[in-house]
Amino acid sequence: MSDFAAYRRLAPQGRRPRVLIVDDQPINIHALHELLRDACEVSMALDGARALALCQQQPPDLVLLDVMMPELDGLQVCRRLKADPATADIPVVFVTGQDAPEDEVAALEAGGADFISKPVQPVVVRARVQNHLIMKLQSDLLREVALLDGLTGVANRRRFDDALATHWQACLREGRPCGALMIDVDYFKRYNDHYGHQLGDGCLRAVAQALAGCVLRPHDLLARYGGEEFVALLPGSDADGVREVAQRMLQRVAELQLAHAASLVGPCVSISLGGAVAVPQADASAAQLLAQADAQLYLAKQGGRARACVG
Repeated sequence: MSDFAAYRRLAPQGRRPRVLIVDDQPINIHALHELLRDACEVSMALDGARALALCQQQPPDLVLLDVMMPELDGLQVCRRLKADPATADIPVVFVTGQDAPEDEVAALEAGGADFISKPVQPVVVRARVQNHLIMKLQSDLLREVALLDGLTGVANRRRFDDALATHWQACLREGRPCGALMIDVDYFKRYNDHYGHQLGDGCLRAVAQALAGCVLRPHDLLARYGGEEFVALLPGSDADGVREVAQRMLQRVAELQLAHAASLVGPCVSISLGGAVAVPQADASAAQLLAQADAQLYLAKQGGRARACVG
């Protein structure tokens, strides 16, 4: 029987894959849980609605899903997962008592990655689960590389745009505010001209890591927006929360004590920040939130730089 050694060789040290088992029969959940608990972090749901909620709260690496369930059946659950950008990449393996060819076709057309008929063969289930987890891990690792800024190591513009779209829609559904900060390194062109591009790159890396250390919640994101400009996405934050993060960033960058002899603000590298908060509406766009933050950044620069304006 598979011991998941192939998965462990690829995964970051100590990482255990998360598997969600969805079945309206507790005895079936128990059997799969016993089969996988030594190698995986296993969560469980007895109905489709609970499964969808769990996938939103903490997306698993794999879903093992029964087809025949009351209210929301497995096919409906799978279609909803695949329709939501936040959960579309989670592989779904159907584990069901149905075994007709048309049942398997329906499951695959709904977005399923695999189809296992009951009664299950434990050795087959473990092997298939490991294979799908490996493919998911490889996909995640490639995506992480593709969505990181090569110079600073923080998220890049593409990742930020994806996250903004996802969290804007989530805040719209839930009626929560969404905050953003636009951040600019003060007089960075003068820094490059004075110290050279190699030291300029080092400056950006140091500032990026300082800023990233100020973005603490799981759904918050710090990204390089372009050149010397960074952006922070703060879903669920109100204006006070955005101001708190902005002040933390000002302090952390000041603590770096990076000399900037060409600055017109002071002897060390500083940043200016513009923040905005909006409760998403159906007739508004995420781009408006960024435009508001950018307008506040302009005010911070006009006010003398090395400060934050949040409106």
